[in-house]
Amino acid sequence: METSRPHVLVVDDEPDMVALLQDVLRRAGFEADGAGCGDDARRAMASRSYALMLLDLRLKAEDGLTLARQMRQNSLIPIIMISGSSDETDRVLLLELAADDFLIKPFSSRELIARVRAVLRRYDMAPQVALAVPARAAAGNERLQFGDWTLDLTERELHRGDGSLCALTQAEFRLLEAFVRQPRRIWTRDQLLEQTRSLDTEVFDRTIDVLILRLRRKIEPNPKHPSYICTERGMGYLFSADVTRP
Repeated sequence: METSRPHVLVVDDEPDMVALLQDVLRRAGFEADGAGCGDDARRAMASRSYALMLLDLRLKAEDGLTLARQMRQNSLIPIIMISGSSDETDRVLLLELAADDFLIKPFSSRELIARVRAVLRRYDMAPQVALAVPARAAAGNERLQFGDWTLDLTERELHRGDGSLCALTQAEFRLLEAFVRQPRRIWTRDQLLEQTRSLDTEVFDRTIDVLILRLRRKIEPNPKHPSYICTERGMGYLFSADVTRP
């Protein structure tokens, strides 16, 4: 059976770089469109569905981090950020708030394709992906269950009821872990920030709201009327579900 080719959106303000990345992706079996700025990317996203976005951090008209944050508020598309800077703060901030992975220029075609395939596998969108291993097969792992979900604290993975993986960023996983370890506790934003912060980087109070929104979209039966992650007005958030150990 023929497998559809994942469609990737390349966002970079250098036309030569866009053309190069499109060529590398197409030779590796992907479809690839290009966008030269944030507005072009938004129009492309509105016109079709993409499996992944390759996004340059330093766009001229609008920096890539701003665009990635906006995409994260409106879409679940996986994002790989590309930058000419090896600054650790940039890498950590992007991985915490917006990106699923990070590439530093210069990088090889082989590394690019490996990263793209790895991210798509986490989102169950890569062609010829091996079947997910049910959470129960990981004997000895520390796991917590709520609803139809299993959070594997050893493997740092979230499994659906059928055993398939739900891709989470590092910050999303740490936030969910804090919730399920102490269900029905009311958390303030500051407390949740401490739980999700991995290094001493600049993280903002409203970051938690973005992470909550993203988590709700991934785990809630109806994100607009959440049954797991509930808002306590004027106080913060709580995880309103029974949590058990299998």
